[in-house]
Amino acid sequence: MPVSRDVARIEAFSDAVFGFALTLLVVSLEVPRTYADMMASVRALPAFAASFAILLMIWQEHHSFFRRYGVHDGVTIWVNGLLLFVVLFYVYPLKFLMTMLIGPGGVLLGGRPAGVEGHQVPGLMVMYGAGFVSVFLLMALLHWRALACLRRDPPADVDLGALRLHMGACLVYVAIGLLSTAIAQFGPWPWAPRAAGLSYVLIGPAFYLYYRWIGPRLASQQV
Repeated sequence: MPVSRDVARIEAFSDAVFGFALTLLVVSLEVPRTYADMMASVRALPAFAASFAILLMIWQEHHSFFRRYGVHDGVTIWVNGLLLFVVLFYVYPLKFLMTMLIGPGGVLLGGRPAGVEGHQVPGLMVMYGAGFVSVFLLMALLHWRALACLRRDPPADVDLGALRLHMGACLVYVAIGLLSTAIAQFGPWPWAPRAAGLSYVLIGPAFYLYYRWIGPRLASQQV
């Protein structure tokens, strides 16, 4: 099974895709022509920053995976390709949703963004939740594949307990995304969209509980 720290080609291709995704975030901004346009761009900065931070978080998880485990068999390459496809597809929906939530007149700020009807907001939250779940489900699948490859003949410098721990951490993200999607889909209007967005704040407490109670049991399992 192909296992090597020399995964430069996979990482180079992946980094190019992430870089292109960040470029799409930037090119969606227009150059200000007036003072009013400049102030509008400044007010939109939180939405851009949130979108940038989410992409950076995904890239960090992706980078750490290949640095730690170096698996590059055919299944891993295709799962990684699917992950990059999802990242590219969701760039504009992500920016749109962040603008709707925390941009000027955002839903979480008590406003109603222009061009979005009230009944359309839950659908947008479901779309974002589906992308969030897809990304981290694919990350969990990458870790599962690495575990399947490495457990047969684990290298001395690879901790399979840590691999299981990181795979479970990806599933924590999946669980929060599913919770948000369920709230947006089935919760009553008008509080459901706000609650669906705020539910991502639970990531912090969920990770605290995971690393305190569940993670140590996964890490201590025998190969």
